[in-house]
Amino acid sequence: MNGDARRITVTAPGFPRRGHLPVGDAPAGPDAIEVTSRYVERAGRPWFPITGEIHYSRLPRERWSEVLGHASAGGLTSVATYVLWQAHEPEPGRFRWDGNLDLRAFIGLAAQHGLDVVVRMGPWAHGEARYGGFPDWLVERDLPTRTNDPEYLALVRTFYAQTVAQLVGLTHAEGGPIVAAQMDNELYDQPEHLARLRQIAEELGLRVPIWTATGWGGAQVPETLLPVYSAYADGFWDDEQTPWPAFASSHFRYSPVRDDLTVGADLREALDGIGVDTGAVPLTDDDAVPFVTCELGGGMHVAYHRRPLVTPRDVEALALAKVGSGSIWQGYYMYAGGTQRTGPHGPEQESHATGYPNDVPRTTYDFAAPIGEHAQIRPHHHLLRRQHLWLQEDGHRIASMTSTVGGGSADPDELRWAVRSDGRSGYLFASTYQPAAQPLPGQPDVQVTVDFDDDSVTVPTVPVDLPAGASVVWPLRYPVSSSVVLRSATAQVLTRGWDDEGELLVLAASEGVPVELVLDGALEVGGAGTGVVRDETTVVSLVEPTGPRCVVGLPGVRILVLDPASADRLYVLDLAGRDHLVLSDAPVYSLDGALVVHPDEARHTLSLLPGVPELVADGARLSDSRADGPWHTWTVDAPHAGRTTLLSGVEPQATAAPDPVRGGPMNRLSAPTDFTGAAVVHVDVPAELLDGAHRALLRVTWTGDVGRAFVGDRLVSDHFWHGRTWDVDLTPWAAEVAEQGVRFELLPWRRATGVWVHPSVRDVPDGVHVTSIDLVRVGRARLTAAGTE
Repeated sequence: MNGDARRITVTAPGFPRRGHLPVGDAPAGPDAIEVTSRYVERAGRPWFPITGEIHYSRLPRERWSEVLGHASAGGLTSVATYVLWQAHEPEPGRFRWDGNLDLRAFIGLAAQHGLDVVVRMGPWAHGEARYGGFPDWLVERDLPTRTNDPEYLALVRTFYAQTVAQLVGLTHAEGGPIVAAQMDNELYDQPEHLARLRQIAEELGLRVPIWTATGWGGAQVPETLLPVYSAYADGFWDDEQTPWPAFASSHFRYSPVRDDLTVGADLREALDGIGVDTGAVPLTDDDAVPFVTCELGGGMHVAYHRRPLVTPRDVEALALAKVGSGSIWQGYYMYAGGTQRTGPHGPEQESHATGYPNDVPRTTYDFAAPIGEHAQIRPHHHLLRRQHLWLQEDGHRIASMTSTVGGGSADPDELRWAVRSDGRSGYLFASTYQPAAQPLPGQPDVQVTVDFDDDSVTVPTVPVDLPAGASVVWPLRYPVSSSVVLRSATAQVLTRGWDDEGELLVLAASEGVPVELVLDGALEVGGAGTGVVRDETTVVSLVEPTGPRCVVGLPGVRILVLDPASADRLYVLDLAGRDHLVLSDAPVYSLDGALVVHPDEARHTLSLLPGVPELVADGARLSDSRADGPWHTWTVDAPHAGRTTLLSGVEPQATAAPDPVRGGPMNRLSAPTDFTGAAVVHVDVPAELLDGAHRALLRVTWTGDVGRAFVGDRLVSDHFWHGRTWDVDLTPWAAEVAEQGVRFELLPWRRATGVWVHPSVRDVPDGVHVTSIDLVRVGRARLTAAGTE
């Protein structure tokens, strides 16, 4: 390759436009939020929010705090949530805000966990809800909904008035956590209606700095609302004949294009009668508004006819590609899964029975999210946290930087790369990652030169091979301290920490990429690094393996270089009023100055930097602390955590399987409703295994078509098999489970039916095969620093 092919010139961006958008705080205060043409400002400096979708009405109220705690520990700065009309006004004029419908309490709890809130007010939400969240009584009136029809707007006003009343005192202007409100969802051709919804909310007293509407699908968004965008690695809403949605690959490349015409396209066509010509929609940047996302796929739901298998690495790479493309607000859908509601008219999930194109599961809305339906912590919670720690640390710099694409084409043989820069410093993004549907090869001899306004940086100094499946971001001319500049590094910035010896910059190595650090000037290097002065720089090589003890000493500052596995274990959490770097094998979050740990194994380790003289545990046993490089480390024994196999190697026989049926407006495969011939598996759960556990899950590893789980006659879970294990939460029914056990009804897999599942799991035999059913016990331990309570 010609050397100039990987050379790019970046310049300082001009000043953003201000005052042209009808959003932002007025009057301004010390924590004022302003939206410019390129980024959002808060308290006078660029701000990089990180938002995750969590639906309070789809979670048990007693689990809110745990899920919000994990979300905060995962690096989110805010949560978004739908206000589902059908849940709050199940009958005309009868509103409910009690139990897990207490929106006000949920928002207050989010604030306790340090999270801002985005309220997605509807009135139509979609969210895979029955009638998109509309109450049945509204649908039965056959009004021209989602328009400015006076009768419809009168009903919306009543619903909005009730919602706004729940938000009094909680908005940003009132010192509360609510920073934004979204009007409707996925409305493409009614800009006047979207604008009217904001007017109604304001007339009812709602004041928020940011008003949004979803902008994908070529939507017509009025000037009074900020368009926000989506990006998914796959979609259950496509047809069963589709190997991979047409737009999906674009989200793994660096590009100024924000739109996606495939997200929700089935509903657009089936319900609204709107078809979008991909050649007629300008999929380009918009210089008037910043690049904001609200639905980066945190996973993916499944429908009966099409069941994607989005992986943690898919989620990680897509999110990082959007930062490299210029996103200034990362928003995930979903960040935490939940359970579909049951209302007075029955199940409240999207289905063919309610005129929608897709049949989705009756109960589960797990979405394969970073936090699962039952607060399970998934690998992408950790992978995304790496990015979020960096964005929290450096977001004020990144938000103001513009993105310049060096290589972003669909050509699999071309290195995909971009630079995000302020003209003098920045970050190099490079990727060889694309999902298994169309994987990319590795790239040999990777080396890039970036010409800044006043200098050029070549990284790395010696070309390296970037392995297949890599997605990296490397700092360029990064200020480590007032006197030390990291000219380049082949490791990712994570965060900073402090102990008695001073400041630490924390980096993470990437799998298969040797770590090189290049510093401006001739500097003394010690600890885990050795330096060679070359061309007025110091090139640092590591003499110790990357990991928790790999600390490079520099004048007045140190650099800790973690290996990838340790980076996945890293948190920044408050303990006794001070932020600590935390390495934990078990999921952990901070609450009221204590660490709350949720292990699913009987033993794990936890390390702190800086250390504390003594930790005290409630709900676990702690070893004495031991020094581990700069860390203090404890072994934690959790007596109520662990896994027990209850059943394995079973092949129950189904006496009959229902014939395939198609339905809905797009004639797709419908979920079976006849389980009379299903294979039945009964699992007894000893009561002593349920005692003392914070949460108890049955984890089913199986192959088949559709499964349902019952406790007595109560349906407690269902599952469309798609290659993942199936978790059934026993905690709410522990007493009944101890007496009656759990009954599974399992329909057999029949490949001839034509259901789409991922090719990596498709080659399974017909029938029902249960590899194992395990009881997973999750504990809860509260760790405090001795003397702080």
